[in-house]
Amino acid sequence: MDSMTSKPREATGSDLSELIKAATKDVHVRAENTQLMLNYQKGLITQTQYKLLLCSLYEIYRALEEELDRNAAHPAVQPVYFPQELARLEALERDLEHFFGPHWRTRITVPAATHRYTQRLREIGKSSPGLLVAHAYTRYLGDLSGGQVLGKITQKSLGLSGNRGVSFFSFPGVTSPNRFKQLYRSRMNSIELTEQQRRDVLDEATTAFELNIEVFDDLQKLLSITEEASSEKGNDATSKTLSKTFSSSPALQLALAVGITMATVAMGVYAF
Repeated sequence: MDSMTSKPREATGSDLSELIKAATKDVHVRAENTQLMLNYQKGLITQTQYKLLLCSLYEIYRALEEELDRNAAHPAVQPVYFPQELARLEALERDLEHFFGPHWRTRITVPAATHRYTQRLREIGKSSPGLLVAHAYTRYLGDLSGGQVLGKITQKSLGLSGNRGVSFFSFPGVTSPNRFKQLYRSRMNSIELTEQQRRDVLDEATTAFELNIEVFDDLQKLLSITEEASSEKGNDATSKTLSKTFSSSPALQLALAVGITMATVAMGVYAF
């Protein structure tokens, strides 16, 4: 991917942004038709789930933004490198401090699937920096598109006021999300790719979705096992069993958090 260069060009149906949208259509449908995403839209999110979501988002964006910073001069990364406008790491740090206090770094905990995602970002940052474009595009433009709605849902669900705890959804450096997304797409479409490089980027965009869906599938299995165990003890014991299982099971808490992460991706990314 190191031979990528960029130059202005007119938007066409074969532009990278349109190709990514088409290539990820099916996997996006799979992601959006999840119960947890529908629950998020209905405002069914707890503070525990949201706090754990922030932990996973922090690790993902720390990896993504460190790799983007390190490869800022790469010919494929440079056109879409907008740290002042898009960087999420500082906002996530503020949110984590709001919920966990000044020693929040010692309380970060994430599931294996989050580590797999960050490992992938580190890997391509070192070996194929051009592929970072796929992750940056799907994450940042998804956040820009769905951020306002998700932020309001989270505020209402958790009783938060102002930006306290929801800084992640705010982009103070972007005055017009729609105009900025047009600029971003134009910059990305200006990157020159060989046919193989283009296929690689499209495949990587799908991979970004798949990494999240794998986590969601694990979550579904965990929830199914928990529900089955609870039903065996009868309806009267169901709520007590679920409460005890959730409070004593960090794995289940983490799975719920990542499920909400998947909802965030699915809700935002296709509003491009």
